[in-house]
Amino acid sequence: MDWATVASNLVHDTIVFSTALIFAALGGLYSERSGVVNIALEGMMIIGAFTGAVITNVIQDSGSIAPWIGFVAAAIAGAIFALPHAVASITFKSDQVVSGVALNFLAAGLAVYLTKIIYNGAGQTTTLTEVFDKWEIPGLAQIPYLGHALFEAYPTSFLAFIIVFLTWFLLFKTSFGLRLRAVGEHPRAADTVGINVKRMRYIAVMISGALAAMGGATITLTTTSNFSHNTISGQGFIALAALIFGKWHPAGAMGAALFFGIAQAIKALVQVYGLTQYVPTEFIFMLPYVLTILVMAGFVGRSSAPAALGKPYETGSR
Repeated sequence: MDWATVASNLVHDTIVFSTALIFAALGGLYSERSGVVNIALEGMMIIGAFTGAVITNVIQDSGSIAPWIGFVAAAIAGAIFALPHAVASITFKSDQVVSGVALNFLAAGLAVYLTKIIYNGAGQTTTLTEVFDKWEIPGLAQIPYLGHALFEAYPTSFLAFIIVFLTWFLLFKTSFGLRLRAVGEHPRAADTVGINVKRMRYIAVMISGALAAMGGATITLTTTSNFSHNTISGQGFIALAALIFGKWHPAGAMGAALFFGIAQAIKALVQVYGLTQYVPTEFIFMLPYVLTILVMAGFVGRSSAPAALGKPYETGSR
């Protein structure tokens, strides 16, 4: 076995599998930095995966532009799907965790129901013929081992890393980011200086839905090529863990997502290299979720959330 090749494939697969987690974790970052708990990342990813697959399937005769249209449609659907959570949490001040859990159940049932209607009772969409192809950075992708590991990836992976930087810049270098963080840390003070707390939180939750849905669409438009009931399989909750593990910071969330992506990459490599004869398959499939539990059990108590996270705010209250 060529261990250099194995290491190269491991890094490559880690990036591929962590891309969806990066999108979803960044989505959760916007919402929770504004003070709104977003347990619904899982449901938003499901809606994004479903929408991306269906729209791309309908227009795939358009050629290579089809997955991009499906990707954008997924983002729009995710933003719209996040709206009920915003209304319930911000306008009606309901329990944000309950609202998020309700959206998760709604997304899971709605997506499967619509799939069966659209595809004549089938439990999954038809396999897409038009999905994202991997991009190679000219020159760098030809470097032995390192090129395949870092410079050959799906366009959504490159986009995810760009959005990490843009999110950092937006949150910490712009007035919009300052206002967003202010309503998540001290909404009363923000309100006092004229910041519309409710509007900022609405914007943040809808951005959250769009990004999480982009994460879901990434999965159907790259690795699975279709949508079914188990396409997401808890990755929204892993993304939420990555957000907390990353201390609600864009770079930290990205690093945590890559860390959790390693577990999924190992799972894939074990199957590719036929190592399941030594390790039970069930243990391999448990690895990402076990790792998530262990990390959260040992780390969550030492992570400091935004001060007003989960606390409804009444405009003008003191």
